[in-house]
Amino acid sequence: MSSLTLRRATADDSRRLSRLVRKSAAYRGDYASMVDGYVVGGSYIEHHPVFAVVDEHDRVLGFYALLLDEAELDLAFVADEAQGRGIGRLLMEHMTAQARAAGLTSVRVVAHPPAEEFYLRTGARRTGTVEPTGHIHWARPELRYDVA
Repeated sequence: MSSLTLRRATADDSRRLSRLVRKSAAYRGDYASMVDGYVVGGSYIEHHPVFAVVDEHDRVLGFYALLLDEAELDLAFVADEAQGRGIGRLLMEHMTAQARAAGLTSVRVVAHPPAEEFYLRTGARRTGTVEPTGHIHWARPELRYDVA
């Protein structure tokens, strides 16, 4: 197994994080419009806690973005080829620790429907449903990680 490092993302990671989002198999078919042209911008990365897991060659295998002001997990992705290796769990454990250190008591997640089971397995609880709005034409599960 390769060596993994979890580090703070930088603006220089913008293209790689954006590519990971746009290439995600979870967003093919009906969900493709949600990530078509999506950009994780450098200023976004610098303004919010964004952390990435990279391998020994500095390839981004996964990342998350936490919005502290909203107490919300905004983005969480693991590269298709890296799934099943515990990277998602590592990211969620790190995210909840960061939220706790920032003084949050919980973190909201509006999940992509196929990802709901992952969030439940990593400690989130279902709190409701977010109805379709704008260009999102499907209901999404709303979950919460209690971190206090």
